[in-house]
Formats: sequence, structure tokens, C-alpha cells
Amino acid sequence: MIRKASVMTVYKDQYEEYKKRHDELWPEMAAELKAHGAHNYSIFLEEETGKLFAYVEVESEEKWAGMAETEICQKWWAYMEPLMETNPDNSPVSRELKDVFYLA
Repeated sequence: MIRKASVMTVYKDQYEEYKKRHDELWPEMAAELKAHGAHNYSIFLEEETGKLFAYVEVESEEKWAGMAETEICQKWWAYMEPLMETNPDNSPVSRELKDVFYLA
């Protein structure tokens, strides 16, 4: 498994809605994530800043990269766009974090 971590930003007045939408994750979105090799996907919130820390384990970079091209992912990004910092294509502004330590 490849461990990936990234940082995104949710607007401070949208914390509750962001959590609600993830608590009610569309079954077809969950299925597509799994189909693209995602495992142990977690997102954490730093309430003081609105920073989100995302962690996911993936089977391969190529398989994972294909997730962004799916219709359901594009629909999810549009659904989440009002709640967080996004790019022109509605994808979340995300900065990948460098792996510097791991204890198995």
C-alpha cells in the first residue's frame, strides 16, 4: 500500500455542513473510491484554522489518479465546492505532504 497525506481548507462557517456531507457520503462515491484502490481514508479538521488533513492508503498511484476522472468524483467536487477552497475545475485545493516518518 502507498500511504498518502494532504492538506486542504474548509471555510470556517462550513464545518458542520462539511462533516454532514461526509457522514452521508453517497454510496456510489464510496464504491468508486474503493474501486480506485482507496483504503483507510480519513479526514481530520483543525478547527482553529479550517485546515483539513487527509490520509488515504492506495493500491497504486495510477489507479488512484483515475478517480479524478470519474463522473461521480466530478459531481462530488461540484457538491463540495461551496464549502472549501477549490481550483477552477472544482477539485479541492490540496497540497500533498511529504512522508518523513512511519512506525509500523
